[in-house]
Amino acid sequence: MSITAITEPSSYAEASSHDCWIKAMQAELNALQQNHTWILTPLPPHKKAIGCRWVYKVKHNADGTIERYKARLVAKGYT
Repeated sequence: MSITAITEPSSYAEASSHDCWIKAMQAELNALQQNHTWILTPLPPHKKAIGCRWVYKVKHNADGTIERYKARLVAKGYT
């Protein structure tokens, strides 16, 4: 059962049309950069880069109000 009528986007195309999700994605990218999560390096020959995707969640307070919109950039570990 849903707490609110707000749905979580299932793709970047859906999320990029709403300011709240754009801000959440920007916050995630800023956090990754500040934590030095990755560095760009040349890819070895004959290797493919691991893909990534965005995962979106609406976080709620105990009373059911929206606490924040959370976006996470995750690696496609199955590749």
